Amino acid sequence: METPGLVVHGEAEPFSTALRSLINNPQYSDVRFVVGQEQREVFAHRCLLACRCNFFQRLLGMEPGSGVPSPVVLSTVPAEAFLAVLEFLYTNSVKLHYHSVLEVLTAAVEYGLEELRELCLEFVVKVLDVELVCEALQVGVTFGLGPLQERCMTFIEAHSQEVLRTRGFLELSAAALLPLLRSDKLCVDEAELIRAARSWARVGAAVLERPVAEVAAPVVRELRLALLAPAELSALEEQNRREPLIPVEQIVEAWKCHALQRGHAARGALCRRRKGTVPREHHRFLDLRFK
Repeated sequence: METPGLVVHGEAEPFSTALRSLINNPQYSDVRFVVGQEQREVFAHRCLLACRCNFFQRLLGMEPGSGVPSPVVLSTVPAEAFLAVLEFLYTNSVKLHYHSVLEVLTAAVEYGLEELRELCLEFVVKVLDVELVCEALQVGVTFGLGPLQERCMTFIEAHSQEVLRTRGFLELSAAALLPLLRSDKLCVDEAELIRAARSWARVGAAVLERPVAEVAAPVVRELRLALLAPAELSALEEQNRREPLIPVEQIVEAWKCHALQRGHAARGALCRRRKGTVPREHHRFLDLRFK
């Protein structure tokens, strides 16, 4: 009776090094990509990509014709991120960088590379900082990456003031900004948060060529105007006349919270303070217990 065979393994490092030498190497390449806005030409090997990734299997499934095949155009993925994807597909390892990891993560999600996605997420969590967190949150919201959204939210809640001053905050989508404005744990006062929301809406209005109030409409209801003192609310109302941002009825609701303070406990999100809310005299009439 023949004995069962035994699988033995050679050293992995020389194998990985040999495959790494094939990345973007025109020798023996049978597929060309033109990637990114820079339209960089990248060489690869059809059989390797197809066996490692279903996306490429579908993309490259047709038999190449005679002569030199036409390049495959992938204009939405930056060249650096695409080369990182190839590095992972060829060697099952990848060198990630702070400045490009979110682009690699985006490509991994779009190409269905779950292992690469998880490697990117682990790296993002390790390097998350004030400048990166809003961009990471946007990626998390766009692709429904719940754990990434949660880590970003926790970071922003702890570093709210610094994050609100970043370019990344101004570039958030309304869908990404909403959970921030709904959070009770932001370490920032409402007056500063309102100013940040106005700056965000101005940037969006300039990019989209739409009125500031129209851009702000999906998120502005989450601002807690009743936390402002009467003088602050009056100043906001005057600014709102010059540059509409907040619906008039929302300001009226805030004034009602002030008017009903005698003998009434004003309740609800409009009057619930955040972790960073600066105390004001009228707050003793409001339901301000932080949960």
